[in-house]
Amino acid sequence: MTEQGGFNLGRGLTDHRQPPVTAAQLENARGTLKAYRFLAFLTGVVLISGCVALIFKYGTDLDVEPGTGYLWIAHWWCYFVYVIVTAILGFKLRWPLSRYVLVMAAGTIPTMSFVAEHFVTKAVKNAQPVPVRD
Repeated sequence: MTEQGGFNLGRGLTDHRQPPVTAAQLENARGTLKAYRFLAFLTGVVLISGCVALIFKYGTDLDVEPGTGYLWIAHWWCYFVYVIVTAILGFKLRWPLSRYVLVMAAGTIPTMSFVAEHFVTKAVKNAQPVPVRD
């Protein structure tokens, strides 16, 4: 099924390499990659802001409510859209299941969405398209 661009389970849990894709698949994923990069940055910034707000809330006598609640609601919505865009990008690029999980989980750990975005962008830009088979 993966020859037609279907879901790729990979060779195992640790297999997170970029599978071979055609030039048309790479070109088709360019717009989704831009959306993914924006959402990875936005999700990371909101998550770090929420963590800083919690430090102020519990580490000082400052009253930062309801600001922390608003930040966590914003992070939830950003993360929700981030997961959807990540799934679309992964499907277009035929990622193995382990890469889906790792990249999606990166949006829940402070600063990891920036790291994941770097490696995803690097992998897509360095991907060598394979010729289309008839």
